[in-house]
Amino acid sequence: MSLSIRPAADCRYDIASLGEIMLRLDPGEGRIRTARNFKVWEGGGEYNVARGLRRAFSQRAVAVTALADNEVGRLVEDFMLTGGVDTSFINWVPYDGIGREVRNGLNFTERGFGVRGAVGVSDRGNTAISQLRPGQVDWDHLFGELGVRWLHTGGIFAALSESTAEVVIEAVAAAKQHGTVVSYDLNYRPSLWKTIGGQAKAQQVNTAIAPHIDVMIGNEEDFTASLGFEVADAGDNLENLQVDSFKSMITEAARTYPNFQVIGTTLRTVHSASDNDWGAIAWSRDDGFAVATHREHLEILDRVGGGDSFASGLIYGLLEGEPVQTAVEYGAAHGALAMTTPGDTTMVTKAEVLKLAGGGSARVDR
Repeated sequence: MSLSIRPAADCRYDIASLGEIMLRLDPGEGRIRTARNFKVWEGGGEYNVARGLRRAFSQRAVAVTALADNEVGRLVEDFMLTGGVDTSFINWVPYDGIGREVRNGLNFTERGFGVRGAVGVSDRGNTAISQLRPGQVDWDHLFGELGVRWLHTGGIFAALSESTAEVVIEAVAAAKQHGTVVSYDLNYRPSLWKTIGGQAKAQQVNTAIAPHIDVMIGNEEDFTASLGFEVADAGDNLENLQVDSFKSMITEAARTYPNFQVIGTTLRTVHSASDNDWGAIAWSRDDGFAVATHREHLEILDRVGGGDSFASGLIYGLLEGEPVQTAVEYGAAHGALAMTTPGDTTMVTKAEVLKLAGGGSARVDR
């Protein structure tokens, strides 16, 4: 494998994430607009990957983020502690009492069912992490003195403000200086970009970041909207997408960015909110293309976090030095299992991932 990963013995952490962590309010089987009670979880596109690596795969994880220092922020911290993620690199920002200057993000998410799609309503203006600026995190201490094998960040964090995109560049440059592998999930969200320039701004930001990335992750919309690579239309046939369209897109991305050592993408055909075809494809410079097991009509309970769980499974395989075929199977299996449980973060065990990745069934374990 062309990835050069630091030995675990030389590092305090296997994985560090950089991004926002919000409080998710979940109406369960109901709808946001009619809810009287919400279940509460924590979640964030970048954080979910580190937490998945910690909880499902027993990797040592730390999250670099910022929170307003109030009861909501401390609740988020408590969730992080429950998930086993090190909180030493939370930047606690004094709360102004009203949220005029700084606050914590809220994410109202309903799961969807059948013909009713999932709905997400984020309330994240002026959040502490969106105001993070270069120079506020001691990257040399994290990557150099403490040691980190892998850094994961992504396009959600980069979209929050002009300064967060600058922080991404600062972080990935410091990581590379200290020999830390860097992965990035494009995670294009139209709602984050629409008032600051849309796809054109997304491409401006992400094409500046891409030359610093070792492992690039995303789906077809992500690569199109964030990097400008077009996926040829193959209709609704996921297998055609795997064999033809995505291989062509990935080949172009690898040629455009010779620093990419691995590219991974999830493949999804939506029959309904609760019935998806699910798969994945990955490529590495050493092994070429690898296609994960194709799962038709996968039953979905909560699709939020499925892509993040794919990323954590893929990264786990790469951290273990597995060939890309094994890593993409881990990713696809972890994503499939994570979507059978509620919440953004995984409730899956490594044994369950390895069983499904190896062709196991849903028979009762006794």
